[in-house]
Amino acid sequence: QLSMLPKELPNLPHLDIAVYMKTATEVGGDYYDFHVGMDGTLTVVIGDATGHGMKAGTMVTTTKSLFSSHASNPDILFTFQEITRCIKTMNMHMLSMCLSILKIQGNKMQISAAGMPPALLYRDKTNSVEEIILKGMPLGAYQDFPYELRETEINTGDTILLLSDGLPELFNRKKEMFGYERVMEIYKNSAMKNPEEIIQKLKTAGSDWTNNEAPDDDVTFVVIKVK
Repeated sequence: QLSMLPKELPNLPHLDIAVYMKTATEVGGDYYDFHVGMDGTLTVVIGDATGHGMKAGTMVTTTKSLFSSHASNPDILFTFQEITRCIKTMNMHMLSMCLSILKIQGNKMQISAAGMPPALLYRDKTNSVEEIILKGMPLGAYQDFPYELRETEINTGDTILLLSDGLPELFNRKKEMFGYERVMEIYKNSAMKNPEEIIQKLKTAGSDWTNNEAPDDDVTFVVIKVK
């Protein structure tokens, strides 16, 4: 699973990027990747395959190959259609891939999501967090699902958090779920820090919640701050 992840992070003058993944005890299905185009456009993907074990690992391998083929395409929705088409032709037996794709070019950001948790966009100017909720079925579920595309401008100090559902759905010994509201609160209180420090805050909160026990699902973060 770890071999599917990029060995190096993109080095871009206007963006500071940090990532984190803690895998569950067996092979899971979380995945993230990056692509930098000839024009400097950064494309980011974060995903979560349905299920665990080898089947989920196979879906991650498939998605990585498809992302490598389509990452340079500026049309995120077309890329979603193509990934779905390929998954369906492979007869993956009810397997699907939750996925978010984000593109940043200059101060313009585009994002679409297929079954992933909301992206959290911290606005430095107003010290507020915008929840970018994009409802959509996982890729491979339906051929012509009408996915949404959100576009916005980002400015110096603004920060984007992409995550899988691993942290929000962590349970403690009392069978209480960590929850998205708690993620939002921790993120807002740490979003003025650098990406590595933001991730450390989220990691620590998750470990404290489970009393350092291994998670049942992969926990993944991608944090991008505009310099």
